[in-house]
Amino acid sequence: MKTIIEPFRIKSVEPIYFTSRQQREGLLQKAHYNPFLLNARDVIIDLLTDSGTSAMSSEQWAGIMRGDESYAGSESFFRFEKVIKDLTGMPYVIPTHQGRASEKILFTVIGGEGKCVISNTLFDTTRANVEFSGAEGIDLLCPEGKIPAIPASFKGNMDTAALSRVIEERTPASIAMVMITVTNNSGGGQPVSMANIREVSRICKQHGILMFIDACRFAENCYFIKEREEGYAHTTIANIAKELFSYADGCTMSAKKDAFANIGGFIALKDETITEQCRNLLIITEGFPTYGGLAGRDLEAIAIGLQEIMEEGYLKYRIRSIAYIGEKLDEYGIPYIKPTGGHAVYLDAKAFMDHIPVHEYPGQVLSSALYLEGGIRSVEIGSVMFGKYGTDGSLISPPMELVRLAFPRRVYTQSHIDYVAEVIVEVYKRRKEYGGLKITYESPMLRHFTAQFELI
Repeated sequence: MKTIIEPFRIKSVEPIYFTSRQQREGLLQKAHYNPFLLNARDVIIDLLTDSGTSAMSSEQWAGIMRGDESYAGSESFFRFEKVIKDLTGMPYVIPTHQGRASEKILFTVIGGEGKCVISNTLFDTTRANVEFSGAEGIDLLCPEGKIPAIPASFKGNMDTAALSRVIEERTPASIAMVMITVTNNSGGGQPVSMANIREVSRICKQHGILMFIDACRFAENCYFIKEREEGYAHTTIANIAKELFSYADGCTMSAKKDAFANIGGFIALKDETITEQCRNLLIITEGFPTYGGLAGRDLEAIAIGLQEIMEEGYLKYRIRSIAYIGEKLDEYGIPYIKPTGGHAVYLDAKAFMDHIPVHEYPGQVLSSALYLEGGIRSVEIGSVMFGKYGTDGSLISPPMELVRLAFPRRVYTQSHIDYVAEVIVEVYKRRKEYGGLKITYESPMLRHFTAQFELI
C-alpha cells in the first residue's frame, strides 16, 4: 500500500520538549506511577486520551471568531442545534460543557435506586454517573469482544441473547435504558454493526425500554459500517449516521471526540417530557438552554466539526493510520486487541506482561513502562479503572487488562506514529525487567484519575 499521508496541511505548530530516560524515571516516581499525574510538558507523545486534544481546522478557528456570546438566543446555538438535528433526526437538543455533564443530567433524570442501565460496555465516566444516581451498570459485550487475539468485524456489538435474558430476569420496569456506545471504547474502540443496533432497538421497543446511543465516536463507527457491513459500501457517512440515530430514543455526545472540539457536548432527544426534565436540571447545573455551559465560540466550533468529521477522506486516513501501528506490532508478535479500532490501539497487558498477576496491575505497569522508555503517555483500562473489591477485600477484575493509546485527531504525523511503534517494541523486548505495583491511595469513584502507586 502507498504511504499514508495526512489529509491536511499544518498551519500552526507547538514545540515538544524532550526528556531523558533518567529524567522520566524521577518524574514517574514523583507522579506515583500514574500517567494522569504527570505534567503535560514532560510528555513527548501524549496518547492519554483523544478527548478534547484534537487540532481544530482553519474553519473552526474562523467560527471561534464568529461566535455569538449572547446569554440567551445566541445565533451560534441555532447553528449548533440545526447541525445536530440534521445529523440525528432528533427534535430536541441540549448543549452541555462536555460528555459527562450530559451523562450526569440524563442519569439523574432517568436513573436512580433499584434501576439498571444496560450497555455493550459503559465507559468510566458513564458508569460513574450511572452508579452515582443509584442505578447499576450492566455490560453485555458480545463473546468475541472479550477475546483480544481473535479478529472479528464488529467486536463492539451487544450480546442480544444476553440482553433478552436480563430483561426477563430484571423486568422492563427496572431497566432505565439500554445504551450502546459507538465505537465501544472500553472494548477496544471496536465498532458496532448496524444490524446489532437495529436488533437492540427492536428488543427495546418490544419491551417499552428506552434505547440511547453514546455517540462520542459515531463517525468512526459509521465508517466501519461502510467498510465492513453488507449493503453500505455506497452509502454516505451522513446517511449511515442518520440511520444509526433513527433506531434510538436519544443520544449523548462528548463533542471533544468526533467533533474535533476542545470542549463541549450535548444531549439529543425525541421525548418532550424527558427533554423538559433535562433542561430544568441543565439550568441549575450548566446554564441557560441556548448555551449550556459553553461559550458561543465553542458552539460554532462543534457545529463545524460535526460536519468535517464525516469527510470520508479524513476517516479513511484516521482508521488506516491506527491499523498501521497494528501491522508494526504484528511483526514482533506483540499482543493487542485485533483488529485495531477507530481511535486507539489497545495493548493486551495481561498477555504483554504475563509475568505480572492482575492484582499487581499489569496494565498500569505497562503504561508506566511506555512513559519511562519513550515519554509516551497512555491509560490503563483494566483492574485500576474498572476493578472492584469483594466483601473479603479481594480484587474483582474486569475481563480484560488493557492499555489504550488514544490518538488525538489531526495532531501527530506519520513519524510520530512510527516512533510510538518503536517504543512499544522496545518495551516488549524488555518486559521481564518490570515488576508489579500496589495502590497506596485511591478515591471511592473514578480512582484511576488520581490513584497513587508504588513499586512492589
